Amino acid sequence: MENLGSRLIEPLIVGRVVGDVLDLFTQTIEMNVSYSKKQVCNGHELFPSSVSSKPRVEIHGGDLRSFFTLVMIDPDVPGPSDPFLKEHLHWIVTNIPGTTDATFGKEVVSYEFPRPNIGIHRFVFVLFKQKQRHVIDISPNIPSRDKFNTRKFAIEHDLGLPVAAVFFNAQRETAARRR
Repeated sequence: MENLGSRLIEPLIVGRVVGDVLDLFTQTIEMNVSYSKKQVCNGHELFPSSVSSKPRVEIHGGDLRSFFTLVMIDPDVPGPSDPFLKEHLHWIVTNIPGTTDATFGKEVVSYEFPRPNIGIHRFVFVLFKQKQRHVIDISPNIPSRDKFNTRKFAIEHDLGLPVAAVFFNAQRETAARRR
């Protein structure tokens, strides 16, 4: 598993997800994220039009008595050269039982599809293992989706380090790129 974990983390380091968004962690759970059967792979580009609907997020690990929290963010808002609004929160689902998918959890922040304006943005899915099933009520704490902080969120909700993460890149779609 150590080799597998290292192989899975390396693209997150190269893509500056580890550092910009997350601290170094060991991947211990397999998470598959897909949009219309197209699997998200670290650093691959997806068109915003292909990610307009909620993705399927499957957790391969744990058991029905273990629970997970999924966070999706964009650390490159409004643009990667000056991301002064980072991180932009796109989605939070909590209490996802192990061996299931995000539809079995509780959506506490609804899915907002990626709309990159300037440059190439990274869209990051982070999975945390909860110590127990609990209610995460964040709506009063988040007046805006901008300036969300994944590390701070994990500390506030006693989530520890992530157990899995994956990211894709996307940029503004022009009519010429859609062809």
